[in-house]
Amino acid sequence: MKYVKQLMIILFFSFLGEIINYIVPLSIPASIYGMVLLFVALCTNIVKLEQVEETGEYLLSIMLIFFVPAAVGIMDTFFEYQNSMLKIILIIILSTIVVLSVTGLVSQLVIKITNKNSKHKKIKYIEGDIKNDE
Repeated sequence: MKYVKQLMIILFFSFLGEIINYIVPLSIPASIYGMVLLFVALCTNIVKLEQVEETGEYLLSIMLIFFVPAAVGIMDTFFEYQNSMLKIILIIILSTIVVLSVTGLVSQLVIKITNKNSKHKKIKYIEGDIKNDE
């Protein structure tokens, strides 16, 4: 029964995403709206992680199954894309390199900012202790 409740919470946010997708005329998939809503609910403690954790982990473990229809579709239309295969592979390789590079740079920037902020807090804390001791 616990897993059904957890799944219902996840499906509720997915349903809210569908409603928002119907109302808001943007080309953003409903699943993205649902994930963002669930993320906000988790960050604001409206939904506790324990309320969705086990079912979420299970869905992640079987996520590969969700790609089977897309893979079959690609195999089914392979001959239509055969002439463009070199272009498609080149686009995949270049976009992967761009995504990895941008992710690495953003990660380094976040680490640098976090380290800088933590050093300032330590210095202020030490200065505060010194002032309090005097």
